[in-house]
Amino acid sequence: MRFSLANGSIPILTTKKTDWKTCLKELLWFIRGETDTQLLKNQNVHIWDGNTSREFLDSRGLKFTKEGFIGPGYGYQWRNFNANYNCFSGKKLLDDNDQHDLFKEVTQFKGIDQLQQIIDLLKNPETRNSSQLVMTSWNPCQINQMALLPCHILCQFNVHDGNKLSCSMYQMSNDDVCEINSNIAFYSFLTHLLAKHCGLEAYEFIHFIGNCHIYENAFDACKLQILREPYSFPTVSIKQVRENINDYQVEDFILENYQHHEPIKFKMVA
Repeated sequence: MRFSLANGSIPILTTKKTDWKTCLKELLWFIRGETDTQLLKNQNVHIWDGNTSREFLDSRGLKFTKEGFIGPGYGYQWRNFNANYNCFSGKKLLDDNDQHDLFKEVTQFKGIDQLQQIIDLLKNPETRNSSQLVMTSWNPCQINQMALLPCHILCQFNVHDGNKLSCSMYQMSNDDVCEINSNIAFYSFLTHLLAKHCGLEAYEFIHFIGNCHIYENAFDACKLQILREPYSFPTVSIKQVRENINDYQVEDFILENYQHHEPIKFKMVA
């Protein structure tokens, strides 16, 4: 699927209401590399509650992972790829404040900040056309430490005509009812944000899905949704360019003309 992001357009589903602020709060949480869902709960975001309960973590064999932590998933891999994960603190096992010279020289403990690497390349006119602007959440070395295996596992950014930024995202698995609206909005917001932060224009989001499915408990709701006539997509603007990608807030994003149908409740199947 291809969605234009030109002129501020953002493909937020209109045939049912999408809680775009929840999606944006999760994105900013990913960008900061966080794994503690209490930071989301403090913002009234509860999408991870069921999959970070004590019962669920134990069912995954994560008996030492603190309740409420997702493990080294998603944003952790974006900012600390393959760095050893502390299941008690939700942070890197060894952080930048560690003064032991030996550990400072062992790169496997530091991890790789994939997102910052992409930002650095995009900000430089000589490197922004690189074909290597790739960020992955899929790390086989740490899969068994994660509360949930990543569904959206890889994205790649491309710059066209010198300043037009596009994002392609590959999704391994997709519950086409519960997830697809938030995932499309999520990576479209990310593309708009990186374009603003790096002095570019958002151009397009391309979505690839490997295993796309609908669960039986959602059939009736799907039949209702497909009868609804879609509205035009809304637009988004970002108030300011902050110095650090970690510093953006939900209030920096202005969504306009979001017209939508009534919400439809679906139950996620983990």
